[in-house]
Amino acid sequence: MEQQWRTLSGKHIRRPIEEEIAAVIANERAMGHELKVCIGTDSQVKSRETEFATVIVFIRKGKGGFMYIHNETTTKKMSIKERMLVEVAKSIEVAYPLCNIFSRYSVDMEVHADINTNPSFKSNDALKDAMGYIMGMGFVFKAKPDAFASSSCANKVVQ
Repeated sequence: MEQQWRTLSGKHIRRPIEEEIAAVIANERAMGHELKVCIGTDSQVKSRETEFATVIVFIRKGKGGFMYIHNETTTKKMSIKERMLVEVAKSIEVAYPLCNIFSRYSVDMEVHADINTNPSFKSNDALKDAMGYIMGMGFVFKAKPDAFASSSCANKVVQ
């Protein structure tokens, strides 16, 4: 199943995201930018639907950034813990096929989870599982308050 990606401005990406990412990194490098990538997913429940937004955030060190966005919706009912782990799975599903491209260009990558590190929040129930999943895949893990890709960027584009 081909995922539909877009930029923040709404421009649809017509080629596979792997091709887009490789081209954009090559272009950014040619302009002399040092890059870091953060991938994260957030979700929002609205009546019977849950919408997920996954983002690939590029940070140009000292020069701003840009992102790619993928939205999808499900009618599956989930507990908060299950939803948090589905968010993490969606981020890993995007990160995994891109990690060789990031390695080739020596671009650091992090996977961000919209999970609170404070035990008084319900999302915290999924923290250990999410951390194990992400780190077990060999990725750098960030949770709130350091998980801006999921808690800020994806949060803004989940409809």
